[in-house]
Amino acid sequence: MKSGYAAASTLEIATRARVSKRELCALVGNKQKMLITCIRERAKRLEVPAHLPVVHDRETLAQVRASFGTKLVREVSDPTVIGIFRLAIAEAVHAPEVARALDSTGREASRAALRKIMAQAQASGLLTGRPAELARQFAGLLWRDLMVGLLLGVAKRPKPRESARRCPRRRSRLPTTSSATE
Repeated sequence: MKSGYAAASTLEIATRARVSKRELCALVGNKQKMLITCIRERAKRLEVPAHLPVVHDRETLAQVRASFGTKLVREVSDPTVIGIFRLAIAEAVHAPEVARALDSTGREASRAALRKIMAQAQASGLLTGRPAELARQFAGLLWRDLMVGLLLGVAKRPKPRESARRCPRRRSRLPTTSSATE
C-alpha cells in the first residue's frame, strides 16, 4: 500500500515481510496472487458463521441481520481494508486486476453471506423478493455514505456500538410478507 501496487516490487514486498523473495514466491506466487491471497484470507471473516441461528422467525432475522451487519461494518471499516480499497481505486487504470480481485473475492464474500441470510428469511416466509436484491437493499441501508467518507478520510471508523446502530432493524425497511400484502 505504501508504494502502490504497480510500483511495489516482489523484492520490496519480501524485504518488508522479512523473508527471501524466493521463499515468498514459492509460498504465494507472484504479486497478483499475493494480493488475492491476502484479500481471500481477510474475506473469510465475512462468511456466514456456522454459529448463527437459522432464520425462522422475525426475531431471529433481526438478530442475524444485526449481528452480521455489525460484523460487516467493523471488518470492512478496518483501516487495512480501507487501505486496500484505496489501493484498488488508485491503481484502477494501471492495474485493474487489483480492483477485480477486491470485487470478485473480497466484496463477493459479504454479498454471498447477505444473500444466504436473505434466502433463509425468504424460505421461512419472512421476506419476499429476490435474495440478491434484498441483500443489496440491506447493504445500502447499512452503509449509507460511510464507505465514501472512510475512503476520503473524512469519516472515522465506527466504534462497535455505532456499527450496531447502523443495522436496519425496522421491518418496514425491507419487504416482508406482511408488509408486501398490506
